[in-house]
Amino acid sequence: MAKRSNPSAQKPPRAIIEAVTPEIDHGRFAAKRVLGEEITVEADIFTDGHEQLSAALLHRGPQDSDWRETAMVPTVNDRWEASFSVTELGNYRYTIEAWLDPFKSWQEDLQKRLHAGQDVTVDLQIGLGLIQQAAQRAKKAKPEDATRLLAMAEELSDANPDTLPARLRLVLAPELTGLMHDHADRSNATRYCRELSLTVEPVIARYGAWYELFPRSCSPEPGKHGTFKDCERHLERVAKMGFNILYLPPIHPIGRSFRKGKNNSTRSTPDDPGSPWGIGAKEGGHKAIHPELGTLEDFRHLVEVARQEHQLEVALDIAFQCSPDHPYVQEHPDWFVKRPDGTIQYAENPPKKYQDIYPLNFDTADWKNLWEELKSVFTFWIEQGVTIFRVDNPHTKALPFWQWVIEEIKRDNPEVIFLSEAFTRPKVMYHLAKAGFSQSYNYFPWRNTKWELTEFMTELVRPPLSDFFRPNLWPNTPDILPQYLQYSGRPGFVTRLALAATLGASYGIYGPAFELCDHLAAEIGKEEYLDSEKYEIKNWNFDSADNLTDVITRINRIRRENPALHANESLVFHPTDNEQIIAYSKHTRDLENIILTVVNLDPHHTQSCWLDFDLAEHGIALAENYQAHELITDARYLWHGRNNYIELNPQFVPAQIFRIRRRIRTEQDFDYFM
Repeated sequence: MAKRSNPSAQKPPRAIIEAVTPEIDHGRFAAKRVLGEEITVEADIFTDGHEQLSAALLHRGPQDSDWRETAMVPTVNDRWEASFSVTELGNYRYTIEAWLDPFKSWQEDLQKRLHAGQDVTVDLQIGLGLIQQAAQRAKKAKPEDATRLLAMAEELSDANPDTLPARLRLVLAPELTGLMHDHADRSNATRYCRELSLTVEPVIARYGAWYELFPRSCSPEPGKHGTFKDCERHLERVAKMGFNILYLPPIHPIGRSFRKGKNNSTRSTPDDPGSPWGIGAKEGGHKAIHPELGTLEDFRHLVEVARQEHQLEVALDIAFQCSPDHPYVQEHPDWFVKRPDGTIQYAENPPKKYQDIYPLNFDTADWKNLWEELKSVFTFWIEQGVTIFRVDNPHTKALPFWQWVIEEIKRDNPEVIFLSEAFTRPKVMYHLAKAGFSQSYNYFPWRNTKWELTEFMTELVRPPLSDFFRPNLWPNTPDILPQYLQYSGRPGFVTRLALAATLGASYGIYGPAFELCDHLAAEIGKEEYLDSEKYEIKNWNFDSADNLTDVITRINRIRRENPALHANESLVFHPTDNEQIIAYSKHTRDLENIILTVVNLDPHHTQSCWLDFDLAEHGIALAENYQAHELITDARYLWHGRNNYIELNPQFVPAQIFRIRRRIRTEQDFDYFM
């Protein structure tokens, strides 16, 4: 016969805590919020029988040594919730405690007996005992509460029938209920089995507009290599368009061995500048500046001028790969994979070969020194004033490395954010976000239809994904010229701009190419740009008649002036009776700012629809008129009811962005109306 185990010497707690949210992979990873946001924690909390429970959300910030408490409240079906605001950058911790609450159970039973007209003399004596016990517990924790509880107990002990109404009011009053909660007997409380983590980042991790610019193409003289000083002359123009992040591709020396020529040709001429992602030459590696761009001091000056004079943060590209000429190749040959013939393995995606790139070998026996060196690359550029990093292809490097290095960096620099350029499988993309990346590129460039966009964005902005994954929407990149942009003309660029800027709180463009509607692909059926800036210096004509500068400026101003567009969680899609027109809205919690966006997805033809806008969801009575203020054209419409007509000519403007104003002034608002 099997031996039976004896019950624990300590009485097991009876409250059960399950299904806590947010909880990322059983607490292995942190949830994410930005400074000033509120986090709502929910859990299933229950017990056997009919006894009442109380529960508290315990939380502490980066500088807290003790737990802070927020009382949890039941919602429906044994679901409980509580919230707290985050006011510091860094790592928060939180968990839940629940306990059987005899006083709450007593209050409930007392009210039932009173309702039934029963005698409650004995019940009041029971309550008196509970209050006296709480007073004893309060003596050490908070003597003034103990004094108040004892005074209440004294008042309750009065057996005079004339004082019964006053005593009943006392025991059901919020003051006593609060004191009894604060000094409840929690000796047998249930503490959730895990302490969960929350990473708090700057607001720019949630809301920002990125503009990608190659500094070497900033020279006013055609064909001449640009400098950081040339780049400074573009800062005012970029800032005036409403961008707050200027993203620079790699700024390091470029290798000469196997340097790529124009249009990714394997043959280059001495005049070809090479790809900025072919990092490393005799002048240095990942901590060096390309000599034709200027000096390290010039770069620091660029960062300072951008931040202080134009409210632009400079984001730097980090690509952990090396050209054959990188100093690492000679100094640390064991950081690379060697082929049987003794040569170093270059990057391949068969049948494609990238002889100008050597991947780092994260399986090297010297991995610890490799990791420390790569961490030092981040810390070096942080010391130069950079706090935003766009990381190239992180999914091709060891995933544990990212969790380690981001945690290391954020321990001392919680203001730093990381954008993951991981166009890869969903599970890998999401794991990188869990590992610490603040934002991620995603599949937006290839989501074009109403159904695709609706399904895609609905998944991204709802828990559990939204608790750790923040999308950054880019309609194009130097690597990606989507087919939609190749064949849709100027209206297609405006369509994709409007979608990216209003669907996502964070979005970006590969700036000059998008601003000037560059739509020529290297080959039919390919998404690579013809005469790609990755392989040559460009001289962009920003005065071109086809530029999108004005519409970009207008849409970024709309974003800046409307806080509903600064977050994603309120995004909801609205039915239209035309599959070529998509409609969606965002709003602030108080419904003071409601933004409705309607976009024609057909760049060639005028499309119309009847829009079904949910009034109740936005605090508008069915019988009320309300104003739809179109912010791109400044037109105003008086709408009534759920269904309203929309017509969009893509040659004029393929999108409308409405500010919905719930209240229309009437004669009763006039000062002398009586």
